[in-house]
Amino acid sequence: MCSHQPSCPSSDATGQHVVSAHPEQGWSLLCDGAIVFDDTGELRADGSVVAPHRVTHLAMAA
Repeated sequence: MCSHQPSCPSSDATGQHVVSAHPEQGWSLLCDGAIVFDDTGELRADGSVVAPHRVTHLAMAA
């Protein structure tokens, strides 16, 4: 999906370009085909899922 130069980092790295942002719906499409959600979860182009990794108030208190 990403065709610009220099090419984007791999989906495991940070720094991909946002192709389409939908903040009112809570998600953005990245140039590598991944969808990232405002709750920090991801749906990658290969179909794998990255669970949300939010910091909770319980983790902050520890």
